[in-house]
Amino acid sequence: MTNPIYLALDFPTWCETKQFIDTYDLHGVPVKVGMELFYREGPKVIDKLKANNHSIFLDLKLHDIPNTVMRAMRNIAALDVDIVNVHALGGSEMIKWAKEGLLLGGTGKDTKLIAVTILTSISDQTMNEELRLNGSVNEIASHLANLSYESGADGVVCSVHETKRIKQVCGPSFLTVTPGIRLNQSDKNDQRRIATPLEARKQGSDILVIGRSITKAENPKKAYEQALEEWNRGYESGNC
Repeated sequence: MTNPIYLALDFPTWCETKQFIDTYDLHGVPVKVGMELFYREGPKVIDKLKANNHSIFLDLKLHDIPNTVMRAMRNIAALDVDIVNVHALGGSEMIKWAKEGLLLGGTGKDTKLIAVTILTSISDQTMNEELRLNGSVNEIASHLANLSYESGADGVVCSVHETKRIKQVCGPSFLTVTPGIRLNQSDKNDQRRIATPLEARKQGSDILVIGRSITKAENPKKAYEQALEEWNRGYESGNC
């Protein structure tokens, strides 16, 4: 993958999204479209981004009974995006049916199905005490990754700090998509398990998702280029 860094378009409207892309000349970079933008603008926002040559990760995190997810994914497949996702906590049947929906609704594009393990905002304490899931975040994330792998997913969303173990469990070709990426000097905001692009490359991440470190930067284009430079430095140093 020549450019594995997806820019999170966490804007409420297409107007603001387009203005940001145009202002900072970020045409054609891979992008993540989440709930906020998609629920406001609908499928038309995907068409507009595709017309601008953006690769798209549609981040809707489906989590429902298997039949409902299958039907939803069958409709999503027609959008011809690059990556879609579900919550691994939905279980193996839901993941299998999500994959089936992609195949039934697909138009020939090899859309990747990835499953969210544990959100990067969740700590061990939250997971153990509030969600009543025993074990560390790392252990649970690895278990959910293996469940996703065995259920036909192409990869998972996970923290950078879980990628090495997940690769060991699921194999090197199993995709690890890692949010919680921060450039040097960036704020952590509401995410706990974070890392820089260089650290992510060293740990074995395949795809990065970066939002506020770029969108809130004084010069977003320069920040995006910095992220790419850090990623490529990890490759050149042989630490990948």
